[in-house]
Amino acid sequence: MQRRFKDYLVVSLKGIAMGAADAVPGVSGGTIAFISGIYEELIATISNVNLSLFKTLFTKGLKAFWQQANGNFLTALLIGIIVSFVSFMRLAKYLLEYHPILIWSFFFGLIVASIYFVGKQITKWNLAVIISLIIGACIAFYITTLPALANNDNPWFLFLAGAIAICAMILPGISGSFILIILGAYKTLSDALHDFDIKKIAIFTFGAIIGLLSFSRVLKWLFKHYHNITLALLTGFIFGSLNKVWPWKRTLTWHTNSKGIKNPLQVESISPFSFNGDNQFNMALGLMLLGFLTIFILEKLGSKKL
Repeated sequence: MQRRFKDYLVVSLKGIAMGAADAVPGVSGGTIAFISGIYEELIATISNVNLSLFKTLFTKGLKAFWQQANGNFLTALLIGIIVSFVSFMRLAKYLLEYHPILIWSFFFGLIVASIYFVGKQITKWNLAVIISLIIGACIAFYITTLPALANNDNPWFLFLAGAIAICAMILPGISGSFILIILGAYKTLSDALHDFDIKKIAIFTFGAIIGLLSFSRVLKWLFKHYHNITLALLTGFIFGSLNKVWPWKRTLTWHTNSKGIKNPLQVESISPFSFNGDNQFNMALGLMLLGFLTIFILEKLGSKKL
């Protein structure tokens, strides 16, 4: 696929949006990839990383290897994702602590619009597609109700968390960051990024690479053989995830860490009019609309052939 320099800049911008989404517990970078039109290319590119690719490197040289690996696309995308994820994870931590209603409102609007744009890709509706949609929604909703585990910084656990979370990060509707919270690894990774703990970051990254290379092959096969059912399942994932990003919450249980700091362990969605405190209703509605319109912009970018 021939692309110009400005096309790769657009790919990097999409990567920035993916990284920002993945940094927020409740939003999936896979949703952004899907809406922006690069999802299936991303899955196909990742799944092509195999022994044959490295055989090409030794027999045909670096240029052929780079072309087969779709290297320019991956590099442009990864630059955007990594820069955005590392920087936005700090910002997200601040916003979730001091302005939770506002950041959740923006992403709620974003996800509502995503349901429409992913769902409209389904070309044929039948009973199997409808059942897949319902199953996807139920799975995602159930995941959003799970309480978080206590933090764990064991190296093997961090490796496993990376492998599991990366699978969620490339699934539209399933938030990799939220999976990290459920597993008890989000704070460990956040602190490692903040403190530049190279060992922990490397262990997590290696686990993520193994998980990504394995799971991408499954997704590629599903898209090839069960395209509409897979799309319905992903649409259901996005719909079910709305519970997690609903802006108004009530804390049911708390976890107190070794430093005596209390963090929400399990929460439930409530009406904005039952919220204890300033519900910031008008501002929240405005940010929902902004998030909704953001998806239309991304979809417009994604509709352009790069």
